[in-house]
Amino acid sequence: MSFDLQPHLKGELIELRPLRPEDWDDLFAVASDPLIWEQHPESDRYKEDVFRVFFREALESRGAFVVIGNKNQEMIGSTRFYGYDPEQSEIEIGWTFLARRYWGGRYNLEMKQLMLTHAFRFVENVVFLVGEKNIRSQKAMEEIGALRSGIVTRTYGSHPPALNVKYVIKTPR
Repeated sequence: MSFDLQPHLKGELIELRPLRPEDWDDLFAVASDPLIWEQHPESDRYKEDVFRVFFREALESRGAFVVIGNKNQEMIGSTRFYGYDPEQSEIEIGWTFLARRYWGGRYNLEMKQLMLTHAFRFVENVVFLVGEKNIRSQKAMEEIGALRSGIVTRTYGSHPPALNVKYVIKTPR
């Protein structure tokens, strides 16, 4: 069975559906808040030209989602599956952001639970890479049970390579 990188996932608070080109305006409206990106290695992603590159790469990845709040059917963020490696039985979840009013609550937790449940049908390991200065996201990883497993380098857009903390969650089998 091959990994479906863009299933339609629905929970109590949110639904995840595949990103589409026509999502640009609504998603950029969420992403244009500079405070979302202040701890991220690409801290200027709130700028339209920078976010256009992010959006294009998200579409090209064929693993990106928009996050829709069930209460008002409003777009509240994005996330994606990336780098499926069947030999290593591994997939990455990342490129996640939520509108600030959805931080620190059950929204990120439910999003990750939906994605993890889906991923563990296909792989034994889910990887998360978090910028080394992104303390908020590191705490969120630890809250969902991810274990720190090292430091890796990743390039974001036209920025120099940045250090990222690697987290892993293994299948609960």
